[in-house]
Order: sequence, then C-alpha cells, then structure tokens
Amino acid sequence: MIGERIREIRAENKLTQREFGERLSVSQDTVSLWEKGKSLPSAEYIVLICRKFGVSSDYLLGLKDF
Repeated sequence: MIGERIREIRAENKLTQREFGERLSVSQDTVSLWEKGKSLPSAEYIVLICRKFGVSSDYLLGLKDF
C-alpha cells in the first residue's frame, strides 16, 4: 500500500522517480524499490514524505483514503 501511495504522490506532483528521490535525498533506485513494495521507507522517510508533500501519515500508510 505504501508503494502505491508513494507512486500516486509522485505522479500528482509530476515528478520522475529521480526527481522525487532528489527531494528526499535518496536514489531513484530507492524510490523504485519503495514503489514496487520490495523495500519500505523508514519512519524518518515516511515523516519526510508527509511533510514535503502535504499528506497525512494515515494516508501514506493506507489507513485513510485522503
């Protein structure tokens, strides 16, 4: 679920995986692994994604649809 939400956030902001990663100081490969569900962002990165892109942690974690 987190991977799908990260992909949605990235697409809504019209960012490539590389651009999204640059905003978080992670590689494009890391973003790709998150989106595919092969890796999960740490709590630190979950907080950073929420702050930088104005979403709630409940949304990112799939607990709410908005």
